[in-house]
Amino acid sequence: MGAVGLRPGRAAWRAESAASPDAVLGLGSDVDATLEWAARIGREIPLPGSGRTVDLWQFLAETSRVDVAAARILEPHLDALAILAEARAAGIDTDGVRDGLGSGDDATWGVFAAEGPGTRLVASKDIARGWRLDGTKPWCSLAGRLTHALVTAWVAPDQRQLFAVPLRAPGVTARSGPWVSRGLSQVVSAPVEFSAARAVPIGDPGWYLTRPGFAWGGMGVAAAWWGGTIPLQDALVRAAAREDADQLAFFHAGKADAALWAARAVLSEAADLVDAPKPVDDIGAVAARVRSVTADAVELVLHVADRALGPGPLTTDEEHARRVADLRVYVRQHHAERDVARLGRRVTA
Repeated sequence: MGAVGLRPGRAAWRAESAASPDAVLGLGSDVDATLEWAARIGREIPLPGSGRTVDLWQFLAETSRVDVAAARILEPHLDALAILAEARAAGIDTDGVRDGLGSGDDATWGVFAAEGPGTRLVASKDIARGWRLDGTKPWCSLAGRLTHALVTAWVAPDQRQLFAVPLRAPGVTARSGPWVSRGLSQVVSAPVEFSAARAVPIGDPGWYLTRPGFAWGGMGVAAAWWGGTIPLQDALVRAAAREDADQLAFFHAGKADAALWAARAVLSEAADLVDAPKPVDDIGAVAARVRSVTADAVELVLHVADRALGPGPLTTDEEHARRVADLRVYVRQHHAERDVARLGRRVTA
């Protein structure tokens, strides 16, 4: 199966052969091996906004084509590195991340910014010890396996700030569940308890949510959704190529092709907007459109594949069944009608 192409005809950035997704033993299923590979990729891959955003997104898509869970593990690590780079470019001091938290080139990162009912993570400044975190943060993916994370915490009743934290230090306890998901089952996303945990601030309150990179990262996730769906399209094309294929098989293959082509075009154009010399007026709206279009395409292909291929591959083909389950969980990072309603509110304001 060929490589995923967000920009046909362009010579895309490629990892060295030993670090390409196809070459990693246990990619996606072996979390520790995948994290070690992610740390290696993070030292090489282009950053978003560097003029090579399409290469970054294409690599995420290609990784997801090989294994959806691997992309789910890689993407937040790269996002954290991009956030730290964006902070440095904005003149924000990040020396404490390496010096104070012991974050070296082999560190593996998560980004924990979700909120949930009944939980709250609070940051406070101790004159003697610096910043500390106390409380619970929900939806912390792989917190028990990572070395570090960027975490949002409340510094005022209506203000959140970003902090870097070492996850293997005293005062940090990662729960192992509840996590009963059949999709992305190895990418455990559970709460983390913080008790006087040491933290280094990254930017002022509000910086994390208002910086351009917040939108860039959301579109990188969409690229991973898109790439993970390509093998389902390939399966539909193979079904339509059989001698006994009927008109419906061609319809299903065409429906999937059109949807994924549209999402590819949207992602490709958005990559150019990220790299444009003049900043886009509302990059957040661009990201909302990209995520909506891509999520719709992915969900359409999942629906079409179920109807066109029947129960066979869902019950007898391990790779297909795992891909479908992983994608259904991964694409739920898009909040469906609620995210589209927020876009509608944004464009009518």
